Amino acid sequence: MRRPSRSRLRSVLEAADIPTFTGPRTMAQSASTIRFLRAPGRLPAGRRIYAVGDIHGHRDKLAALHGMMIEDLKTRPTRSAAIIYLGDFINQGPDSAGVLTLLAAGPPAPDLKVIALMGDHERMLLEALNGERAAATDFLWAGGKQTLASWGIDPALPREQWEAALPADHLHWLRGLTLTHQEGSYLFVHAGIRPGTTLNDQSRDDLLTMRHPFLSSEQDFGAIVVHGHSSAPSVHIGANRIGLDTGAGIGGKLTCAVLEDDVIALMAV
Repeated sequence: MRRPSRSRLRSVLEAADIPTFTGPRTMAQSASTIRFLRAPGRLPAGRRIYAVGDIHGHRDKLAALHGMMIEDLKTRPTRSAAIIYLGDFINQGPDSAGVLTLLAAGPPAPDLKVIALMGDHERMLLEALNGERAAATDFLWAGGKQTLASWGIDPALPREQWEAALPADHLHWLRGLTLTHQEGSYLFVHAGIRPGTTLNDQSRDDLLTMRHPFLSSEQDFGAIVVHGHSSAPSVHIGANRIGLDTGAGIGGKLTCAVLEDDVIALMAV
C-alpha cells in the first residue's frame, strides 16, 4: 500500500492554508464548491465514497447532506459510489426516529450503495433490547430519553416493553449494522482501533469506543482509519487517520468526506 510521507502530506495541507494534521476549517457548503486535497489513502479508479460522520438525531442535516451528494453525482458522474455511515445515528439530537426513517427507506439515489456501521449509541440500545439493564441505563443517560420520545414512546416505559413499541423496520435496520468496512487503503470504523493490535484482532469494544491511545498515535495502522466518535470543531486529516465527527449532536456540523482516487474533499451542513 502506497501512502504519502508525512512531509508530503504536511506540504499539501500547509499549501491549502490548513494547520498540519487537521482538516479544513472552511468546509464546502454545496457540491458545486467542492475543493479537493491530496488524501493520505487511495481508492480504486472510478470508485467514490461519501463517508458521513456522527448524525446524532439530526434528520434535517442528513437530508441536506443527501441532497449535496445527489448534486455531486449529477455534476461529476462516477463508475460506482457508496455512502458509508460511521455510526451514532441516534441520541443527542431532536429527531432520531426521523433519521432512522430516512435511512431505513434506502439510499438517497438508486446507484448509491449503503454501508452502515454501528456506533456505541446503537450498541447501547440493542444491548438494552437484549435484556442488559446497565446498557439501558447508559442509553437513557446518553440521550435515550429524547430518542424514545422521538418515537412517541414515554421514556418511563419499562425497558422490557421498548421493543414492542419500536417500529419494526427501524429495528431491522439497526440489527443489520456492521462494525467495519475496508476498501482501498482505508478502514472505516466508528471509533478507532487499538495501536499495536492487528486489524483482524481488534475488539468490538475498541472499535466502538476507542479514543486514546488511538487519537494520539502516529504509528502506521496498516490502513488509513476513517472514523467518527470523538468530536472536534474541524475534521482531522492525518497520515494515519481521518476523523469526521464535527459535533452535529452538540451544535456543530454534520460532515461528509468525499473520497476518490488519492484525493479528499469535505461537505458539511
